[in-house]
Order: sequence, then structure tokens, then C-alpha cells
Amino acid sequence: MKRFEGYGVLITGAARGIGEATARRLAAEGGRILLTDIDEDAAARTAESIPGAVPLRCDVGDRASVEAAVAYAADRFGGLDVLVNNALARVAPDAERIEDESDEGWRQNLDVTLMGAFRCARAAMPLLAASGRGAIVNIGSVNAEQDFGNHAYSAAKAGLASFTRTLAGDAAPRGVRVNQINPGTIATRAWDGRDEDLTRLAAHVYPLRRVGTPDDIASAVAFLASTDASWITGTTLRVDGGLLAVNTGFAWAMSGDQE
Repeated sequence: MKRFEGYGVLITGAARGIGEATARRLAAEGGRILLTDIDEDAAARTAESIPGAVPLRCDVGDRASVEAAVAYAADRFGGLDVLVNNALARVAPDAERIEDESDEGWRQNLDVTLMGAFRCARAAMPLLAASGRGAIVNIGSVNAEQDFGNHAYSAAKAGLASFTRTLAGDAAPRGVRVNQINPGTIATRAWDGRDEDLTRLAAHVYPLRRVGTPDDIASAVAFLASTDASWITGTTLRVDGGLLAVNTGFAWAMSGDQE
């Protein structure tokens, strides 16, 4: 079944990881994908292997760049049906204690993750409304709901969840649905060289005994962006292997099997 046949889709941060997997999934279901990323070369390489995908450099921190990308999608596809806000700032915490953190990390996280999604939604909304089947899917994080460290990243993702709800109410009368996915630990390049950490997380933290893959998130995006989810809006969907629902760490600690 090709649920996105004839759809125009814009994905941010699509050169790698979750964005790339989402591009592949939606293209496999017939979508025409504008694969955007701030890394122009990586976007071009990824697009070469995805039928129906077109690469374009887009900096979601820059309003003109976002508006140019949306205009390009409209021209190339004759409209826009789906926006996936996946771009995020690659900024590690710059201090162990809050009193030592700089302003810059917060600015970058908020500007790319939260303001970037706002800029994209603002530019795309008229086209999404005109399509008659418009959908926005924001990629959040379990950090928006529980403490897993990284204040700035977590705050930005929590803000994105709030924006998802308010935008859903604003967009609903125009027939545009807005939802968010909160992934748990996903085995992307951010975890390169940390195989032992992923193994421990799978064994002791995740009830399903594995961490997630980009394809797990792409499948959820495909559902929420499709008409299969036509009566779902303003929702945050956890795709986290049961992390937030089940206290696996507590059960492990009480089991006596820590050795």
C-alpha cells in the first residue's frame, strides 16, 4: 500500500538517522521527498539512493532559508502535504553543573529544535491547509517528559511538545493535523563508539530489551502523517520501547541479579 502516492513531503535534518529513515519510508510509500539538511553534501549523497527524493540545503535557524525550501517544494511538487520537523542542534552540554553552563548551548538548542520547527510550520501552513490532507509531525524526545540529563536539549523538546498542542488547535479548522513523536534511545551516529552503553541500556533499562532504530521512528511518522491517523491531532506518541511506562531499573535493582 502506497499511502503517500502523489504527496509532497518536506523533511528537515534528513541527511542521516531518523530523518533519512523517514525519507526512505515515505518515499517507499510513494511520497516525493524534499530532503533538507544544513549539510548539503550529506543530503545530496542520501538523496541519490532514495527514489523520488530531492536534496536541498536548509538552515532551519534562518527564516529566509526555510521559506526558500518551502517555496522550492511547492514549485517542485505542486504543493506540500507533509512536514516533518526533525532538525536538531548537535550541541553537547558544555558543563557538568548548571551554574557553569553557557548561554550559547541553550540558544542553539532552542533556536534549531523549537524555533526551527516554528519557522518551518509558519512557512508551510498555507500549503498544508491547501492540500486538504496536510500533516505536521514533530520529532521530540523522552527528555521532554522525564529527566535524562541535558537541560537545554530537554527544555527545547518540552517546548516543542507544547508547540505541537497549541499549533494543533490553531491548524485544526484548516484541516491540518499536528502531532509529535517522543523517541527513546535510538541507535544513530550520536552513539557511535558506545556499543557497550547501548548494550547496558537494552539489558537494564528498556523493557523490550533493545534500543530503538531509526526505522522504528520512521514507521510511527508514516502512520501519523498518513490518513490512517486522520482523527489524531495534538498527540504526543511515545516510541520508547516502554521506557517511560515501566520502571525496569527498579525491577533489576530488586531482582538481585546485578552481577
